[in-house]
Amino acid sequence: MRAEQQYIDLFSQCEAMICQHSAEVLNAPRAQAFADFEKLGFPTRKQEKYKYTDVSKLFEPDYGLNLNRLDIPVNPYEVFKCDVPNMSTALYFVVNDAFYRKVLPKAQLPEGVLLGSLKELSEQYPALVKQYYGKLADTSKDGVTAFNTTFAQDGFMLYVPKGVVVDKPIQLVNILRADVNFMVNRRVLVVLEESAQARLLICDHAMDNVNFLSTQVIEVFAKENATFDLYELEETHTSTVRFSNLYVNQEADSNVLLNGMTLHNGTTRNTTEVTLAGRGAEINLCGMVIADKNEQVDNHTFIDHKVADCTSNELFKYVLDDQATGAFAGKVLVREGAQHTNSQQTNRNLCATRDAHMYTQPQLEIYADDVKCSHGATVGQLDENALFYMQQRGISLKEARLLLMFAFVNEVIDTIRLDALKDRLHLLVEKRFRGELNKCQGCAICK
Repeated sequence: MRAEQQYIDLFSQCEAMICQHSAEVLNAPRAQAFADFEKLGFPTRKQEKYKYTDVSKLFEPDYGLNLNRLDIPVNPYEVFKCDVPNMSTALYFVVNDAFYRKVLPKAQLPEGVLLGSLKELSEQYPALVKQYYGKLADTSKDGVTAFNTTFAQDGFMLYVPKGVVVDKPIQLVNILRADVNFMVNRRVLVVLEESAQARLLICDHAMDNVNFLSTQVIEVFAKENATFDLYELEETHTSTVRFSNLYVNQEADSNVLLNGMTLHNGTTRNTTEVTLAGRGAEINLCGMVIADKNEQVDNHTFIDHKVADCTSNELFKYVLDDQATGAFAGKVLVREGAQHTNSQQTNRNLCATRDAHMYTQPQLEIYADDVKCSHGATVGQLDENALFYMQQRGISLKEARLLLMFAFVNEVIDTIRLDALKDRLHLLVEKRFRGELNKCQGCAICK
C-alpha cells in the first residue's frame, strides 16, 4: 500500500479543503469513495482487468495537486487555436481539472441545454445532477474510479433536454498546465434526454514539459432514441500518464458512437464500459492507437447486452513502432434473454518493429441462443510483398511503409460522423507517421 498511503494521508488531512472548493452533490459520495479506495487500493497486475498496466507504480511519484483551487495563469482562448478547416465548434476548456469560465464562447446553444462547470451546475441544479452523478461509476468495483471520486472537485457537464438537437459540435479541450510534476482529477457528466442529439469532441493537450498524471471519469446517459457522438483525441507528450474510465448507459433505440484516438502520449489506460439497457440500442465503439518510442496504450472494453434486439460494433486498431507497447482486452457479454443480439468485435494490430509488443484478448460470452456474434484479433507486421510491389513502381521504402500504415488505420477514421474532423484526422495521422508533431497555426500549446 505504499503508493496508496500518501493519498490516504493527503485526503485525511485535506478533506475539508477539498469539500470547501467543490459542490455538495460532488461531496456527497466522497466519503464512501474514500472508504472504497482504502479497501481496494490501486489495481494490481494480479487483477485480470489490469494485467498489462502497473497502476501503483505510476502513482508512486510525488505529484502536486491544486486542492485549494488557485488560479492557473493562462487564458486558453489566447494560447489555443484550433485550425480544423470548416469545423465550427462551440469551444470550451478545462484547465487541469477546473472548467475555465472567465471567458466563454458566444455560441448560441438551444434553449434548455446546460453546459459548463460541473461544480457550478451542481450548485444551480442540485436535484438534476444528483440524479446522475456517480450512478454509473461504481467506486466499489474499481480503485481508479474510487480515487477519482475521492479527489475530483470540478469538471464538465452537458445536459440536453428532451427532443433538443444541438447542431453545432461541442469541443472541450483539456489543458495540462504546471511548473512542477502535477496531478489532475476531473469528471465529465453527459445526459441526453429522450430523442436528444449532440456531438462532443474532447482533446487532451499538455502545455509544459513536466510529468503529468490525470484521472478522468466520464458518465454518459443516452435516453430513449437519443443520438450521441463522443470523440476523444489525445495529443500530449511522453511524460504524461492518463487514466480514463468511461461509463455509458443506453436506453431503447439510442445510438452512440465512441471513438478514442491516441496520437501522442506517455502511458495511457482507457477503460470503457457500455450497458445496452433498452431494446434497439446501438453502440459503435472504435479506437485508434499510434505509438512509438516507449509509449504504452492499454484499452479495456466491456459491452453488456442486457436486453434483446441490440447491436454493438467494436473496432480497435494499433500501429506500434520502436519499443512501444499496446494492449487490448475487450469483452462482449450477451445475457440470457438478450435474443437477436448483433455483435461484432475486431482488433487489428500492426507492429512495425520486432521490439514493439502487442497483447490482445478478445472475449465473447453468450447466454442466448438466437444471436449473431463474432470476434477476432490479429497481430502482424507490414506486408513484405506489398512493400516490394510498391518499390518496384518507384515508391521509396519509407513512403511505402507510410502508405501501408495510413491505409491500415483509415477504417477507424472513417467511422467519424463529422466530415471536417475526419479530414483533419487524415492529415494528423499522416503527419504522425512522418514523425511531425502537430503544430496548429498560431497555437502556443503546439510550439
